Formats: sequence, C-alpha cells, structure tokens
Amino acid sequence: MKISVTIITLNEKENLSRCLQSVEGLADEIIVVDSGSKDQTCEIASALGAQVVKRDWTNYSDQKNFAAYSANNDWILSLDADECLSPDLRQELLAIKEVPSSSVVAYEFPRRACYLGRWISHGGWYPDYKVRLYKRNQGCWVGDFVHESLSYDGVVKRLNGNLLHYTCSSISEHAHGVDVYTTLAAQDLKQRGSKSSIMQIVLGPIISFWSTYIIKCGFLDGFHGFLIAVFSAYYTFLKYSKLWDICRK
Repeated sequence: MKISVTIITLNEKENLSRCLQSVEGLADEIIVVDSGSKDQTCEIASALGAQVVKRDWTNYSDQKNFAAYSANNDWILSLDADECLSPDLRQELLAIKEVPSSSVVAYEFPRRACYLGRWISHGGWYPDYKVRLYKRNQGCWVGDFVHESLSYDGVVKRLNGNLLHYTCSSISEHAHGVDVYTTLAAQDLKQRGSKSSIMQIVLGPIISFWSTYIIKCGFLDGFHGFLIAVFSAYYTFLKYSKLWDICRK
C-alpha cells in the first residue's frame, strides 16, 4: 500500500514543517498545492521533500480534489498544514500500510485541537472524527464554500490515534477566522436558498453558547472553554447577520 500525502497551503510557514515531519517514513509521496503564498511556505515544502504545485485558489473542496488527482498513488492522506499525526496515529497508519484491508475504502480518526496553548477535550471539539485516509477512486471532497467534507462509497474504519490540530494561537487570530468563515457560511446558506430571521440572529447565539458551554461540557476546559463558547455564539450571530445582509442586497 502506497500513500500520497496531500496538503493545500497559503502562507503556512509557521505550521508546515511540523506537518511534513510527522509523515516522514509514512508518505511515499507528498503533494503541496499552494495558492499564492507570500512567505517561505513553498521553500519549506520543497526542502522537506514535497512536490509543490502552484494553483490559483478556487475553494477548499476543489483544491483538495485537485491535490488528490495530482498524486500518483491510489491511497490519499489529506492533511491541513496546521495538523500533524500524533505518534500513536502514525504507528497505526504504518501498520495499515504494511497490512492493508481489502474491504476498507477509508479511515477516520479523532482530531484534537490545541487552542491558545491548551488541548481541548470538550465543547464538541473532541473527539472530532475526520475521514482523511481514503482510496482516491472511491472518495471525493464536496462543499463549495466552507466545511468541506469527504464523500465516500464503501466501508470506513475508525482508528484510535489523534490527529493533532494546532488551531488559533491568539484571540485576534480566532476573531479573524470567524469573520472569514462566517462570510463563506452565509454565502453557502444563500446558495442553498436559506434566508435569515430575527429569531436566528437573536436566539441562535444563545443556543450556540448554551450547547457548547453547558450541554457539551465546555466549562470543563476552564476559561478556554468559555472563550470557545463565546466565539461559537459570535459565529452564529455573524453568520445569520451576514446572510440577512446578502439577501437584503
């Protein structure tokens, strides 16, 4: 079983080395599809053995599908630049590589996030199972705007090792991310024919905070959990407010 690791990038010099180093000895090929980085992302990728392909940005799903079909191997391990394999997950994948299953078309594993320097265990953030290793001819990334996901046909096996996600390192970074992704989410809702309402704008954030902080036990992550719940509420507020604004125009 040969594995091609695919990564899409844009200005990821802070994260890419960690990601690439975690797949050393596992990847038979590494494809980095870069959409115009202005930092040293491409140089780092090349220095660590990746093949760099430059391509103008379209959307998350399209970039990931392009990366997969640029690879030479049937099995694709799709990672984000701010992710890396934990030692346990790496060992599981190495074992699969040596003795693959003929009946499995994809593998999923839990993703654990490091938020403001702390590993998060609650609030709906963990376990955040992601299907990332898959047979190229039986899986395809879907979603035009945001929250891309892998659509697959066949049996998926769950692994135990964590995929590590180094998410926001500052409040400003989180706020910027929320602004970017709520714009994409609002556009996605508009394309699906959805409309916003005062109930969604007012009550949606309250429900989001309550669900994240109380129902999903975000409070067990301390002040970090509180911040995550607040940003969850803010995300909901901005998403439906931007949807209202798009429909108004």
